[in-house]
Amino acid sequence: MNLNEQMTRLAKQAKAASRELARLTTAEKNACLLAMATALEQNAAAIKEANALDMEFGAQHGLSDAMLDRLKLDDKRIASMAKGLREVAVLPDPIGKILDERVRPNGLKLQKISTPIGVVVIIYESRPNVTADAASLCFKSGNATILRGGKEALNSNQIIARLMTEAGRAACTKSARSADATGVASGLWPEHAIQVVPTPDREAIPILLSLTQYIDLCMPRGGESLIRAVADCSKVPVIKHYKGVCHVFVDADADLKMAEEITMNAKVQRPGVCNAMETLLVDKAIAENFLPQMAQKLADKKVELRCDTASLGLVQSAIGNRQSAIKAAAEQDWFTEYMDYILNIRVVDGVTAAIDHINFYGSAHSDSIVTKNEAHAKQFLAEVDSAAVYWNASTRFTDGGEFGMGAEIGISTDKIGARGPMGLDELTSYKWLGIGNGQIRN
Repeated sequence: MNLNEQMTRLAKQAKAASRELARLTTAEKNACLLAMATALEQNAAAIKEANALDMEFGAQHGLSDAMLDRLKLDDKRIASMAKGLREVAVLPDPIGKILDERVRPNGLKLQKISTPIGVVVIIYESRPNVTADAASLCFKSGNATILRGGKEALNSNQIIARLMTEAGRAACTKSARSADATGVASGLWPEHAIQVVPTPDREAIPILLSLTQYIDLCMPRGGESLIRAVADCSKVPVIKHYKGVCHVFVDADADLKMAEEITMNAKVQRPGVCNAMETLLVDKAIAENFLPQMAQKLADKKVELRCDTASLGLVQSAIGNRQSAIKAAAEQDWFTEYMDYILNIRVVDGVTAAIDHINFYGSAHSDSIVTKNEAHAKQFLAEVDSAAVYWNASTRFTDGGEFGMGAEIGISTDKIGARGPMGLDELTSYKWLGIGNGQIRN
């Protein structure tokens, strides 16, 4: 079987499974998810054994320490995957909700009902926990999923998907045996509801994403180069964000202690993620009071500072003998997602200038204003064109778990369809039901 035939078979199987998924009740889906969580915990040793093969492969192929850390599965991370599955199980079922309802003058009743999207392809790098997160969210929302992780995580991804499938099948079989004569439970496990692309061949991706008759949506997760490559080759819709160039603006009326805490959290708590701050904007009215102490705290955490002309002198005088930690910012820096201990600093003249900077240089991901001035805050919240905009809070909250969505399948900066963190509700579409008693259109 050649690669084209292999991908077509995978897609056909997923399409069939997506229709079978529609027959599962909410209780059955939840029982499957709980069984999957238990299976991951009970087979932790086997998961770690498979992951060790991937870690060895990654080390041999020059993966960085940071990438190896993302790849590694230990007991804590396996427990976290299981916890995520249980959290998804207790969330409300997003399918079958009545989103709108109306009765026309001729008596025709119309209902707008939430439905699954169908078949969702997830393309991601390194982190095998995404396999469990993505599969669980797609399963609960009635979507079949095809998972394509990086070649460095193939063994880990395959065993996680296999364990989830086996546990789900067993739970459905048990449900069928206990179902009463009314047939409340379908007891039919949708084979191929969760599939992993079995080959690391990069040519599999454009082939898979050309199969518009079977694939409904693609969601890439990873670096900008991966996401752009997927978006460029895909013939199916792609939900994405290219990068996270996130900002914190410290307004003239900010509580400076709060501003320090938010700045440190947004930059150094975990700099290698898409919701970490990359640029600090400071109102010129308080720059002299705020920046020297802020620069010292950032330098203490080994953050390299790239400053505009107005901030450079203030930062240099504060840091003293640590001048190697300071550079003059270049124009390209303001567009850059570092995902590292590097931070841009710019002094701006008021909230409007901050908004203009963010809307020009930002990536429409997550941006925050720190201020006690409600008028400034409301202007910022209204005019910053990003998926998540905060007042007196860190950008680090842009996350499905922090938003109460359970596991997260991704973050979108698109404007059509889902925007921001994507959980169960964002994995649905809808259809209209028309209920009549013989109406015909004149």
